Amino acid sequence: MAKNNTAEKILDYIKDKKQVTGNELSLYLGISRQALFKHLNRFLAEKILIKSGRPPKVFYLLAETKKSQNYFLEPEIAEEIKDNYLVVTPSGEFKEGMDGFVYWCEKNKLDPIKTASEYVKTLAKYEVFKKNGLINGKQKFVSTFNQVNLDKIFYLDFYSIERFGKTKLGQLLLYAKQSQDRGMIKALVESVVPRINELIKKSRIDAVGFIPPTIKREVQFMKELQRGLALNLRILNITKIKTPVIVPQKSLSNLTDRIENAKKSIVVEDVGQYDNILLIDDAVGSGATLNETAGQIKNRNLARGKIIGLAITGSFKGFDVISEV
Repeated sequence: MAKNNTAEKILDYIKDKKQVTGNELSLYLGISRQALFKHLNRFLAEKILIKSGRPPKVFYLLAETKKSQNYFLEPEIAEEIKDNYLVVTPSGEFKEGMDGFVYWCEKNKLDPIKTASEYVKTLAKYEVFKKNGLINGKQKFVSTFNQVNLDKIFYLDFYSIERFGKTKLGQLLLYAKQSQDRGMIKALVESVVPRINELIKKSRIDAVGFIPPTIKREVQFMKELQRGLALNLRILNITKIKTPVIVPQKSLSNLTDRIENAKKSIVVEDVGQYDNILLIDDAVGSGATLNETAGQIKNRNLARGKIIGLAITGSFKGFDVISEV
């Protein structure tokens, strides 16, 4: 890097000020925003800089310079970690694959080589529940509810696994919804759409219902998912009733309360009749909302065939609270 060139001035200024905006840098350097962002985008791609915040207030700061020791793993283990591991740091930085795994191990004072083998064994334990890329959650519902109204229930992945916490899909779902970042939500939608379309085709679905959200957000993941799927199918009319006090499912730690909440706040208003219906939810903790919605569909004789539930992520246990999503 040449002495005193623009790139060096940018890094020196950020090092001195700790974090700066694009406008501040543009004024300091006396260059156009277009010229500035050529440098910034390269620094971000090379992980020299990271950014925080959302437009219109985005700040740039130096990435941590500490380099993790290189660890040599068996190719099969390294590939599993590359494909499956993702962690989000307390500062909001996404770290994927081996980079993220080593970060997590070092933070928790664990030996990455030994822990990598344990991680892959844990993945294998949960992999046995998957068939054709889907997890069969029916047994969880059978062990949770006296009456199961869904004929089938699938997850694309578990929300979390023992010891290692949230799965890659669990992390993406949580932070896409919490951050309200349209780019992240779009990436999440694009990653799950092919698998959902495959299930729709295989199960001969002719009507789809999207479980409405409880919490009002500017960007609703389920709405974005519906747009991303662009289905040429009937979309069921499912309504979340506005009550005097909005009580989110995730705030309830008792199964009976969750069932009551679902019964009294979700209404299926459709009057058609369909062969096979797919109900989609983002995350299944207890499964009360999906099960009660399916019950209403049965009571209204909307399905001549099967009612199938699908969650982007689901819990492993019979009744488990997923409170963050």
